[in-house]
Amino acid sequence: MSIKENLEEVEKRISAAAQKSGRNRGDITLVAVTKTHSPEMMNEVIRLGVTDIGENKPQEVRDKFEHVLPVKWHLIGHLQTNKVKYVIDKVCMIHSVDSIKLMDEIERQAGKRGIGMDILIQVNISGEETKSGVSRGEVEALLLHAEKLEHVKVKGLMTIAPKTDNSVTNILHFDNIRQLFIDIKQKTYDNVNMEYLSMGMSGDYETAIECGANIVRVGSAIFGERNYSQK
Repeated sequence: MSIKENLEEVEKRISAAAQKSGRNRGDITLVAVTKTHSPEMMNEVIRLGVTDIGENKPQEVRDKFEHVLPVKWHLIGHLQTNKVKYVIDKVCMIHSVDSIKLMDEIERQAGKRGIGMDILIQVNISGEETKSGVSRGEVEALLLHAEKLEHVKVKGLMTIAPKTDNSVTNILHFDNIRQLFIDIKQKTYDNVNMEYLSMGMSGDYETAIECGANIVRVGSAIFGERNYSQK
């Protein structure tokens, strides 16, 4: 199938999942994940109506930025503090904040440029050792720290579910982070606004939407399998 056909199928499935969860298609943000894909392919999906793209690596944001049509960029992969400078003036949101040290560097770099930066706290809700993110119990420390920051704005939570054929397991993880999202929303933290719940990728975005996600990060279902020979 072509990228156009793939995107149409993804859109249809997002709409159906949104309806199933009592929402509209417009309530869900599709972030097309463009890791390893060329600016030409990125421009193709933008011309087809995609408004948000996600990159895993800050270097790819830096290298592709000038070659891509106007679009909202999201940094969705692990971010080292020394790479913040590559993306701070290019992305609209950083999904993968998992330490006070990283929050402070985003604050410093944003302050230098006089801009604000929306972030999501990445939560390792499944407790997998191989995954980035803070544990459920560590989230509050980051929220309390965010109250002191001027340029960083916490806008929600992000998680990556385990790769599994057992959708029941992922429903449990998605439900757990949605409950955490709701719990935080009911409290009052300065500079924290639980607007976005970013969860669900090509293999589980429909389940994620049904469990409350309003941002999904979809790559291979749109573009096909990644070409890792492209660096």
